[in-house]
Amino acid sequence: MSRIDYYLKTQSGRTFTLVWVGQLVSTTGSAMTRFGLAIWVYTETGSTTQLAFVVLAGSLPSLLMSPFAGALIDRWDRRIAMIIADTGAALGTLGIAVLVGTGTLEMWHLYGALAFSSVFGAFQFPAYSAATTLLVPKDQYTRAAGMVQLAGSIGLVGAPALAGVLVVSSGLMAIFVIDFLTFAIAVGTLMFVTFPNPDAPTKGRITPASLLREAKAGLDFVTEHRGLLMLLLTFGAVNFAFSFQGVLLVPLLLQLSSEATTGVVISISALGLVAGSLLMSVWGGSSNRIRDLYVGLVVMGIGLSLVGLRPSVLLVLVAITITHFALPVAASSSQALWQAKTPPGIQGRVFAVRQMLAIGATPLAFLFAGLLAENAFQPMFESGGIRDALSWLVGTGDARGIGLLVVIVGVLVTAVSIVSWCSPAIRNLDRDVPDIADTAHETADM
Repeated sequence: MSRIDYYLKTQSGRTFTLVWVGQLVSTTGSAMTRFGLAIWVYTETGSTTQLAFVVLAGSLPSLLMSPFAGALIDRWDRRIAMIIADTGAALGTLGIAVLVGTGTLEMWHLYGALAFSSVFGAFQFPAYSAATTLLVPKDQYTRAAGMVQLAGSIGLVGAPALAGVLVVSSGLMAIFVIDFLTFAIAVGTLMFVTFPNPDAPTKGRITPASLLREAKAGLDFVTEHRGLLMLLLTFGAVNFAFSFQGVLLVPLLLQLSSEATTGVVISISALGLVAGSLLMSVWGGSSNRIRDLYVGLVVMGIGLSLVGLRPSVLLVLVAITITHFALPVAASSSQALWQAKTPPGIQGRVFAVRQMLAIGATPLAFLFAGLLAENAFQPMFESGGIRDALSWLVGTGDARGIGLLVVIVGVLVTAVSIVSWCSPAIRNLDRDVPDIADTAHETADM
């Protein structure tokens, strides 16, 4: 019997699997809601800027809350933190559903409801990541991270296609009802499990000053290790550039096809995420996690560059599938690296710092993506001179301004990744920052 088979038969293994299933269901519902809202906003307003503001409202509050969320997670049972995150997100979805049902939904309502859910979402990633460290043996971190990526990617396969059809046939209400039910399933699975506690949980009275001090401990850990800081800054730059496609992909496809086709393309391209996640779940990565990570980042950049090269739905599908395949390779390798090198008692804070710094600039990316596409790049292709001069690069036809912008950010992702990979601090990271001891209860003596 292999070590992973043996582990999955332990109590910790069964707990991880049950939680994973609940989060799989929840992320599927959330993916439907995100895609359905993107279609609704763009078809209602025709504005990439409005779409960017909606995405911004759903992400910025989470970033601002992250340092405090991390400090609280290290004080609380990580299971409770995940329940709070899922419950808050469910309430935000319920609020939007009520407004849709009463026919009173306005754009500013979306901003408020998404911001509310985003505050609670700050707890999700750090709590889930820190809990996984306590449930999974160290040599299975990459596989576990691959499984977490797989849960998100499975949700993306069918969710956009179904959401696209439901928006046209039944409106937003059906999507919100499904999403709310998936949150209930996720919370239900968490009610029936227990998580091990880290060896040295944070104690004492909770005050704003104490939370700030504890949040700073997570930042101090990162800044004390140059390689980890360099890695985090690299992901910040890559995420900034890569986040442009989060706003631009739907408008790009809608200008080339219909709502239903857009949903189908995004669903099929998510098979790349599934394939990459399955690869990491089964393979578990090589012994050189740094190399795996950066190969994934470089391939992501190349794939993204190809997305905007021609006004072809088929090319967009192939290119974004390549990009999606590489994403879990990079993300799983990075997650395993951080779990292996961060003491469990401060993982809530460190992972919250990761969340804040690695994706802190993405709200600006969302905003810039909409503004640049609508006010700079699209107008560039309305004049014959510029359009003709750049046709050799991005072709002619619809959405070429958006296409050029996507090509530029893809090149940026590739360049930043290669430059960072060449840094001695990155190449020597495994040597300079030793792994912590295995923390998975019940598996340490296998």
